[in-house]
Amino acid sequence: MLDSLAHETRLDVFRLLVKAGDAGLAAGEIAEHLGVSPPTLSFHLKELKNAGILQVRRDGRRLVYRADYEAMGRLLAFLTDECCVGVSITGACAPTPQGASA
Repeated sequence: MLDSLAHETRLDVFRLLVKAGDAGLAAGEIAEHLGVSPPTLSFHLKELKNAGILQVRRDGRRLVYRADYEAMGRLLAFLTDECCVGVSITGACAPTPQGASA
């Protein structure tokens, strides 16, 4: 999942779909919002779908994409669990107050 989001265009697509909510957006709408050509967008949507962080449904002739919020939650839980193993809340995983040196 992280690998698929490491590309700027795919991250832009995912951000847009998160903002779009459960209704999602059709591929053409995504391309228009981001100024990406349809073939390029198709490639990136396929990568995100294969990574398991997008869902797609057919609406007539259109494919409508939406962020998979459950997958996103699992990724965040994994990162939190793995990054903070054995560290107290006052340790490395705790947010640094703004203006404080790390």
